[in-house]
Amino acid sequence: MEFVSPEGLRLDGRRPMEMRQIRAEIGAVSKADGSAIFEMGNTKVIAAVYGPREVQNRSQQISSHALVRCEYSMANFSTGDRMRKPKGDRRSTEISLVIRQTMEACILTHLLPRSQIDIYVQVLQADGGTRSACINAATLALADAGIPMRDFVTSCSAGYLNSTPLLDLNYVEDSAGGPDVTLGILPKLDKVTLFQMDSKLPIDILENVMQLAIEGCKAIASYIREILLENTNQLEYRRGV
Repeated sequence: MEFVSPEGLRLDGRRPMEMRQIRAEIGAVSKADGSAIFEMGNTKVIAAVYGPREVQNRSQQISSHALVRCEYSMANFSTGDRMRKPKGDRRSTEISLVIRQTMEACILTHLLPRSQIDIYVQVLQADGGTRSACINAATLALADAGIPMRDFVTSCSAGYLNSTPLLDLNYVEDSAGGPDVTLGILPKLDKVTLFQMDSKLPIDILENVMQLAIEGCKAIASYIREILLENTNQLEYRRGV
């Protein structure tokens, strides 16, 4: 199947180095301490953060830093697939762990000893890049909750199909079986917090694909800063500052 036309266009009309349209909204869940919706093209994710709060299970309490927990799930209607996935299936457990470890790299947990931070992420609509969308939503929700962070974590995927590096894969491209990379970075600190690759790539091609994913992450970081600044300005306006 041809994923890039002779004119250099992908199946959805984008250029190889073009991201899907991104959109975010803060404060989507009123009872959560922080929440956000994040969209990457047709992929839509909601995240809610509760905490810092008292550790519910005292045996899990850590005296030196906060306990971070994460739960990832997919809404049954998110893919149009009628098969119901059991709660706590292996893929959901693995993605929950990936998101938790990625977020722990940015949260200043040592400032919140003996406390617990719960991150809930649900995919409402899936069209590729759900892992990255979840991380971006969780970052916004943590910022909304006022959780202290070293830097924002932003995530984006890139792949290699038809001998062409492609940024921000949709579901059809992601399902094609070609090599793809999911990256999470701390853009200000210039550090990688997440690196996942599905299959092997020659090192020179891997460098190109990684660089493309990094550029995607930085573009998302810039957008997240705009959203947070806009949200802050709205709050100040309401308070009459």
